[in-house]
Amino acid sequence: MTRPFKPYPFEPRHYPAEVPPLVDGRDPVERPVAIVGGGPVGMTLALALARQGVRSVLIEADDSVCTGSRAICISRRSLEIFKRLGIVDGFLQKGLAWTGGRSFYRDAEVFRFAMHQDDEQSLPPMINIAQYQIEQLLLDEIERHAALIDVRWQTRVTAIEQRPEGGATLTLRSGTPADPSCADWQMDAAWVVACDGGRSTIRDLLGLKLAGTSYEGRYVIVDIELDSTRATERLAYFDPPSNPGSTVLVHKQPDNVWRIDYQLRDDEDPDAAVLPENVMPRVQSVLDSMGETGAWSPIWITIYKANALTLERYRHGCVLFAGDAAHLVPIFGVRGANSGIDDADNLGWKLGCVVNGIASPALLDSYSDERVYAAHENLGYGMKSTEFMAPPSFAFDLMRTAVLGLAERHAAVRPLINPRQTHAIAYRQSPLNLASNETDVFARGPAPGAVLPECRLLGLNGDGARVDIHLTDLLGPCFTALRFGRQPNPDNKASDDAWRQLQSTLAGNGVPFRLIRIGVADARDSSSTDANVDADAFDPTGRVHEMFDAQPGTVYLIRPDGHVLARWRDGMPAAVRQALNATLANLN
Repeated sequence: MTRPFKPYPFEPRHYPAEVPPLVDGRDPVERPVAIVGGGPVGMTLALALARQGVRSVLIEADDSVCTGSRAICISRRSLEIFKRLGIVDGFLQKGLAWTGGRSFYRDAEVFRFAMHQDDEQSLPPMINIAQYQIEQLLLDEIERHAALIDVRWQTRVTAIEQRPEGGATLTLRSGTPADPSCADWQMDAAWVVACDGGRSTIRDLLGLKLAGTSYEGRYVIVDIELDSTRATERLAYFDPPSNPGSTVLVHKQPDNVWRIDYQLRDDEDPDAAVLPENVMPRVQSVLDSMGETGAWSPIWITIYKANALTLERYRHGCVLFAGDAAHLVPIFGVRGANSGIDDADNLGWKLGCVVNGIASPALLDSYSDERVYAAHENLGYGMKSTEFMAPPSFAFDLMRTAVLGLAERHAAVRPLINPRQTHAIAYRQSPLNLASNETDVFARGPAPGAVLPECRLLGLNGDGARVDIHLTDLLGPCFTALRFGRQPNPDNKASDDAWRQLQSTLAGNGVPFRLIRIGVADARDSSSTDANVDADAFDPTGRVHEMFDAQPGTVYLIRPDGHVLARWRDGMPAAVRQALNATLANLN
């Protein structure tokens, strides 16, 4: 079967290699942050730093955004991060939202799952969007921050040396080996962040190794062009008639691109398996079994092997690791790019605080603590999914066959088929979590370390009228104190003055902070604000107060990455200031 390949429906921009003005082969300006790797993780980190006014240089070996089939699913958590960066609209416009999926065993549907989605949510649980589109949306925003983000295309790191006095010297090579102007040059940076992928050059130069599990099973990944009206959902086929003994995953992407992943049997040669003459009939059989009769064309073929690996620490002196350079997560459950974006979000605010001189460098150790913990959580879920999708032994295969055979008639075993999609990780044991004598008085609500839940509120527009908003609309790249249930009362003047003084003091010290007052309101009256003239948002049904177990005076302190730092039944400005001081300056 011969089918001509088509290009992706995307035309990337290409950029030349440019070397800054050098003095004796060295960039004379020390960079606050050098980010090695211009994929989704490196770009997200650069934007997170820029939102805090921190300059960075982004070093990318290629001359454009990526090509081929890589990450394709962006989670709600990642969308929340993009929302705080002010770039989520492009992702929602381009991506295909989905809420669940179905699994089949041979000819029968045996499991259907739905991710959390209700009226309180402002964002879908997942969107499908190709990595080249993800990178282009991020790059468009980076180019709007050119004063703070310097992108060095076609530039590779060839050596790194950490200096005793702090910082590092990078040896770089710009251009291609065929370019006669290609030559080594050096750059100094106070901090270096390795976002350079699973084959990290920085990791190799420092002699670091990933540890964990590598699976023998291999998957062929095929992107095709197919015009179809089928709904967007995650489809999994176990031992399908179209591909006996294998597992097949199917995802619909924007622009009529479909991704099909199928498992190779143990007796198949991986090199032969990716030859078009062997791939095309298997793809056609998958489409036939799905009832897809439209014309299609191949775009891309590659092969994938699952790994569950991580570094033991993500900070090594002035060098930090993020994304695939720090950990490799199996694709099942779509944790790869999403966990890397979460790395960038966590590191971005902490590194920004350190560079801006408002936090001790010890804060960066908490980045390693929290994200290594998150990696182990993600690896645990990813390994369970991998062992079900591609059984590594006869025992696992026997267990999977039994589960799939029983699932059609016995609902109790169906959850074992759950793909365990990625979700926000709570830092339950973070060194930043502030425990107090008041912690145990909360019967519910997000505890320190948890991600702030989404919920509906009423806000005020420019004319003072109430409008529907969500809690995440109120968050930015700053610490946020949510102060609940305040009622107007002349006796509160002293407290109000104390809060204003706190905001003034923090602003004077360069600490990004915002106080959000959440009042109660009559849901039947959409215009009157007499009951809460100084609230920033309103909880008309009381549901948000109940969700947070809040009463008048309750305060939740939120980190810039949306995790709860501390909470108090009766929060006072002095307690908030003490918590911020402990976070930024004294972590011992």
